[in-house]
Amino acid sequence: MAINVVKIGGSLSKNPETLQVLCQKLSRLASKQRIVVIPGGGKFADNVREADKQFSLTATTTHNMATLAMDQYGLLLADLTPNSQTEDNIETVKKAKSGIVTVFLPSKFIRLEEKLPKTWDVTSDSIAAYIAKKIEVKKLLLIKDVDGIFTDDPKQNTQSKLFEHITTKELLKMKTTCVDKYLPQLLETLKINCHIINGFYPDTIETALVNKQTNIGTIIST
Repeated sequence: MAINVVKIGGSLSKNPETLQVLCQKLSRLASKQRIVVIPGGGKFADNVREADKQFSLTATTTHNMATLAMDQYGLLLADLTPNSQTEDNIETVKKAKSGIVTVFLPSKFIRLEEKLPKTWDVTSDSIAAYIAKKIEVKKLLLIKDVDGIFTDDPKQNTQSKLFEHITTKELLKMKTTCVDKYLPQLLETLKINCHIINGFYPDTIETALVNKQTNIGTIIST
C-alpha cells in the first residue's frame, strides 16, 4: 500500500477546533491508509520571520530555524492526533504502516540534504513536495485554510474564481497564491502532482485519498 503525504498548513492552528477535528479525521483514515503528515510552520515560523527582520540573520540560520519551527508544529499535531507517532528518519518513514499516523519532523533531514534553496520562497509546501518525492508517495495533499488556487486572493476579492485544475507552468505565471513561490518549479522538476484541500472540510481529504471526484480544491499537475 502506497504512502499518502498530507501537509497540514500552520494557518489552521488559528482555529483550534478545526485543527483538532482534522487531526482526529486523519487518525481514523489511517486505519485504511498509510499516512505521513508533514507539518507547516505556523506561528513558530512567524517568530522566525520576525527575528530575521529584527536581526538580518543569514539565510542558513533562518532556514534551519524555520525547519525547526516545522518540528515544533509537528509535535503539536502529534499531540492532537490519536494513534500517531513522530519520526525524524526518512528511511523509517518509508516503512510507515496503516493504523498509525506518522508525523515527520523534517529539520534533521533537510539540514543533511541541503538540496533546497535557503530562501523564504521555500516554505513547508516545497519541503513537503521534496519529502514526498523521496518516499515515493501515492498522493501529496496540501491542507490549507482556503479551497485552493484562485484567480485572485479570495480573502481580499470575493469575486475571485477557483481553479479546479492548474498546471505548474500556469502557476508560475501567477504573482500571489496560497502556495510558496518555489513549489511550481519544484513540482515541475520532480515530476509530481499535488492536491490542495481546505482543512475546514475534513471529509474532502477522505474523498481525495480514495480517488473519488471532489469539487473542492485544486489539483496542480506538471
